[in-house]
Formats: sequence, C-alpha cells, structure tokens
Amino acid sequence: MKDWIDTYNERDWQTTTDGTVRYALLGLGWWTIDLALPAIQDSDLGEATTFVSSSSEKAERLADENGVDHGISYEEFHDGEAADSFDAVYIGTPNALHLEYAETAAELDKAVLCEKPMESTVERAEKMVEVCEAAAVPLMIAYRMQTDPAVRRAKELIEDGFIGEPVSVYGNNSQPLLEMNPDTDQWRLDSELSGYGTSVMDLGIYSINTTRFLLDREPLAVQSQMYSYSEAFDDVPDERSGALLALEDGIKMVTTDSQNAHSDTQLKITGTDGQIELRPAFHGKAKLHLSRNETTVTVEHESFDAEDEMREEFDYFADRVLTGSDIGPDGRHGLQDMRIIRAIHKAAESGDVVKL
Repeated sequence: MKDWIDTYNERDWQTTTDGTVRYALLGLGWWTIDLALPAIQDSDLGEATTFVSSSSEKAERLADENGVDHGISYEEFHDGEAADSFDAVYIGTPNALHLEYAETAAELDKAVLCEKPMESTVERAEKMVEVCEAAAVPLMIAYRMQTDPAVRRAKELIEDGFIGEPVSVYGNNSQPLLEMNPDTDQWRLDSELSGYGTSVMDLGIYSINTTRFLLDREPLAVQSQMYSYSEAFDDVPDERSGALLALEDGIKMVTTDSQNAHSDTQLKITGTDGQIELRPAFHGKAKLHLSRNETTVTVEHESFDAEDEMREEFDYFADRVLTGSDIGPDGRHGLQDMRIIRAIHKAAESGDVVKL
C-alpha cells in the first residue's frame, strides 16, 4: 500500500520529456481562458502561441492580456493565417461548431484536441473522424478524467480484482447551470448549438465515458426518461435525465444528470467483493473511496483539481503527438459516446429499449 500511495500521481502513460507542441486555442470562453490556458502554461510539453476568436480585435486583445503571441479571427484561421505558429488546435467552441474547425485543422495538417462531446450529432462526429483519418492527423477527445490519478488508480484496482467481478454502476452529475451563468440564451440551452440536449451531452457524458474507461465494457442497450420543466429549458428535452444501461458481461449502470439541481458529482462501482467510489468525481478534487470486506479507505490528492487534470490531458496529448503513438481517447472512442447519448435520447422519446 505504501508504494501505491507513493506513486499515486505518477504519469504511467508518459513516454517522452522532450519537445514542445504549440497550440492554437479556439473558443475563448471562461473554460479556455481560466482552465485550459493555465494548464498549458503549466505543462511540460505544451505552449499556447495563438488565440482564435470571433474577431481579430478580440483575439489580439486577449492574446496581449494573456501573453500569447498571435490573435486571429475564425475567418483568418480558415484562411491559414498564422499556421506556422502552431502545431495543434484545441477546440473549445460550442458543440455544433467543432467539425468546421477540425476540418480546417486537418487541411492545415495540425493535430486536433477537441472538447467533449465531440460534436452535436453522431453524423457530424462521424465526419470529423473521417476527415482526420483521411488527413492522417491525430484526433483526441478531451476526456480529462482519463488522466486524473484517482481514475487511473481506480482502473488499476479494478483490473487487479479489488472489487471482484463488476456488478453495477451508479453515476450522477448535476449543477445549477443558471446560477453559474444566468443567461437563458446561452449555447447550452440552444439545441442548434448543444445538439441532442444539455444535461446528458454536457454532464452525463462524464459518468458514461469514465465508466467505459474504468471497466473496458461497452453499453449494449439503454432505457431512459427525461423531462424539462423550467421555461429556460424549453428548447432542450433533458433538464432532468435518468438512464439504465446494460453493459457487457451483465453489468447494469444507472446514470442521472441535471443542469438545474444542486451541484453533485459521484461515480460508484460495486463488485462481488468490494466497491470503488469517486466522490466528488468530475469537478473539484476527486476523492477515491475504497471498500472491501469491513474496511473502507479514502484517498485524496490534496492539490489535484480540474486545472491539474487538464495539464495532464494536454501533456498526454503532446506526448502522443511528439512520439507518433496511438491516442487512447481518440475520435472513434468519442464517437461511441455520441452513439450512446443518441440512444439515451431515442429511448426517452420512444419509451422503448434502444439497442446499441
């Protein structure tokens, strides 16, 4: 146990310490400026060199304020402006705009790190995969939980048989969206920009993808219900959502999500011999709660938060780009999440079991 604790936050994935990936950051909202940019600046293998926004004036202003060399508009990005100043793009725009920037990045022969969910629909996500594969450019979907030490150590324990055979999973992710951003016209409440909905696309994807990563099992079928009660959620069907997923090997998963509820994130995996719970799981400092027989242990990294998760994510991506190695959460991995999310929405609309 001592060795396990001492190596808790070791980078078990790292293969190089040499080289730098220069990033163009697209979509300069609070997530990019307050989290992604500091994560890159604190990373070992990355550097932010270019800002891309709706106007060159805005991009240049934010670039000056944040010590970034270049600021260009989306139109200039599509025209190849400043292409020599970056090696990869980080796409942090609303979901329905991801594809067009990935297409241009592929034309420019730039690696792509795209925020999740990877697009607004399965069809657009499929096109992104096809475009990047045809151009032979790396495509990674930004699942920061896959580089969080708590999640990686949980995966090791599950693979080592700590919980025995996995039996069931419960995940919840909820937040008071309108308290965080009171604008009822924001893109997460606009179906043309968000995609199938808001709660499953933006929050439920954490439980779904982290479970897929931890258990290495895929959903086979899904049942679900979702409702929107508040006027602000009129354009999206899932102010509140709950789904039952049947995974491979008889594992059952329940996932609940809401953009209009008390903030809570948790993921609990129960097996024949023990249990592993991440609580909080997806926002803040992830705590790992381990139970087996009559013993329960809680493990927490005192300083590891969302910015640290993103630093690890950017360095993992850079490590793979610099060495030409395979990427774990690649475009096809992200595409599977899109298919699962679509199935959850179809099941809610029809009231039927939807097979994957």
